Amino acid sequence: MEHRAQLHDVEAAAHSGASPQQLDEALADGQAWVVGDWQEAALEGYALVAKLPFDAELQAIGVLPARQGQGIGQRLLNEAVAVAKRWQAERLLLEVRAGNQRAIALYRQAGFEEDGCRKGYYPAANGATGREDALLMSLKLD
Repeated sequence: MEHRAQLHDVEAAAHSGASPQQLDEALADGQAWVVGDWQEAALEGYALVAKLPFDAELQAIGVLPARQGQGIGQRLLNEAVAVAKRWQAERLLLEVRAGNQRAIALYRQAGFEEDGCRKGYYPAANGATGREDALLMSLKLD
C-alpha cells in the first residue's frame, strides 16, 4: 500500500495501541480492512477492522491529535460498522483503555455495550508505572 508510511505516522501520533507490525500484517491480510479519513491526500485518521469467524473486531482506531474532536473518529467508526455488516458479522467487538473516556463515550453513543473488563491489560500510558484495565465492548449488528 502506497500510504503505509502515512498510516504508521498517524498511529505514532494517535497512540491507539496498534504496533507497526500489526498494521503491516493487517494490510497484507485479506481478513482485515483499513479505512482512512483523508484531507487533500493526507491521512488524518484510520480504523483497523478484522474479520473473525462470526464477529468482527475493531482492533485500532486513531486520529491525529490536531484533528481530534472534529467528527473523524465518528466517521471512521461508522465505516468500521459498515464493513462488519458487509461481512455479515453478528457483532463488532473492541477493547478500550478504561481511562479513555472520550473513546468510551464515542462507542456508547454508537450503541456499544460493556461486556467485561481485562484487569491490567495495557501498560500504563505516558511512561507511568503500573497497568491499566481494558473494557471489552460490543455492538450487535442484527
